[in-house]
Amino acid sequence: MTNPRVDFLAAARAAESLLRRAEVAEAWDRPSALPEWSVGGLAGHLAYQVLCVPEVLAAPAPAEATVALLEHYRRSEWVGTGVDAGINVRIRRGGELVAAPGPAALSRRLAEALGTMDALLASATADRPVRLPFWGPWSLTLDDLLATRTMELAVHGDDLAVSAGVPTPELPPETAESVISLLTRLAVRRHGAVGVLRALSRAERAPGSIAAF
Repeated sequence: MTNPRVDFLAAARAAESLLRRAEVAEAWDRPSALPEWSVGGLAGHLAYQVLCVPEVLAAPAPAEATVALLEHYRRSEWVGTGVDAGINVRIRRGGELVAAPGPAALSRRLAEALGTMDALLASATADRPVRLPFWGPWSLTLDDLLATRTMELAVHGDDLAVSAGVPTPELPPETAESVISLLTRLAVRRHGAVGVLRALSRAERAPGSIAAF
């Protein structure tokens, strides 16, 4: 059985190591591999997946009831929208804002946050409700939030590595499996079980894509 906290910390440390690379700093102001994202903005978005955790745990526990993980994605405004959708524009601006102090400052900030993360997570219960400010009126349990952040760290870590021309950080097998499991569940939700089954087992009958988003 996977441990959401262990997986999150592994993915966060991989992201922190990636942000320290000179190639990322050198590419900071260039366009990234993602449309409309700069490398710096993408780095800021990647770092935010870690930096948001102390923020949500410092806030009072939300009053809204928590929802299940797949229900969270069903409700999320950004899922299935284009790069020019308002929510995606706001997310890009948020990444640029986090990245504004520059690569060295962002790397230090992330390292400092990671230095306190073990103790912070140890003091919080797995079912503690949390929410991010740009969600609608619902919450997740802490462990489900960490699962979403781990997936974001893995996916955007790959985006940033490709953008900077460096190898994608390797995650521990258990962490990679937890990310792939979540993405597979989301792909089934979007494309149906038969489409995902065929994509994984029968190339001649596979659909064009089983992308989770």
